[in-house]
Amino acid sequence: MTIMTISDFLTIFQSATSQGVLWSLLAIGVYLTFRILDIADLTAEGSFPLGAGIAAISITNGFSPVLATILGFCGGVLAGLISGLLHTKLKIPALLAGIITMTGLYSITNRVMGKAPNISLLGESTIFTWIQDLGLTKVNAVIVVGFIVALLVIAVLYVFFKTEIGLAIRATGDNIDMSEANGINTDNMKMIGYMISNGCISLSGALIAQNNGFADLNSGVGTIVIGLASIIIAEVLLRNKPLLIRLLTIVAGSIIYRFILAIVFEFNVEPSDSKIASAIVLVICLSLPQVQSKLGIHGFPGKRKNAKKEVN
Repeated sequence: MTIMTISDFLTIFQSATSQGVLWSLLAIGVYLTFRILDIADLTAEGSFPLGAGIAAISITNGFSPVLATILGFCGGVLAGLISGLLHTKLKIPALLAGIITMTGLYSITNRVMGKAPNISLLGESTIFTWIQDLGLTKVNAVIVVGFIVALLVIAVLYVFFKTEIGLAIRATGDNIDMSEANGINTDNMKMIGYMISNGCISLSGALIAQNNGFADLNSGVGTIVIGLASIIIAEVLLRNKPLLIRLLTIVAGSIIYRFILAIVFEFNVEPSDSKIASAIVLVICLSLPQVQSKLGIHGFPGKRKNAKKEVN
């Protein structure tokens, strides 16, 4: 590998930022179930390609890119509803409910995409080309749109979690028994959490498909790892912060994660090895609290109880 110049470094960082801000929507979705609801939901690996497939097929059929993106978001909301119903009404364990929905969504996405493994958006107008028409480069257009959408989602979530329903969802994740004792319908709160979470994940899929220029049926493989890695990196940066700050750090964590992968690829790592690189980064981040306790270093996120405080 040749020596990296400052120009190369800035180019890599710019590319990582454009990718990371779009993937941060997925990380936010994973965060909602993983941290706020305290549920391990694998529906993400099915709702991500579903959002991408819906957006791609909509655009190729003449729909507005904005409408196609919204439809992709709605597809994820429905996917989350299915997982929520399986878990709350049929009493299927959360992990298994996610696996069942993820498996079923593969066939549904395949149908949505016309039984094609991928859909090309080459030559089609996307939500990013609109910004490019203003004179920006493709990368800068993605960064602008990505940050606008991410900040809009964060603002909506911040306001929502200050409402009565939002507070009930947070209470359900913190202590389900106490929530039920106070008259909260925890099943409904979980379903709403599932729906919002997978809506954000599908929104990420819809935007990334437009950025990449195609939607792929198998693009959901490993997405849960990407989301978790971004969350853990964010918790390494800051812990026990208010919800708004936590959501913003997830965006930063996602960008850092993509930057780390970009640097790894500079060492001529095969693209097919990206998943194992993601897994290694996640293992390193998850092991930091153990290293902290062994060395007596303070400042890294500790146990689950500490993570609970961050949504207060």
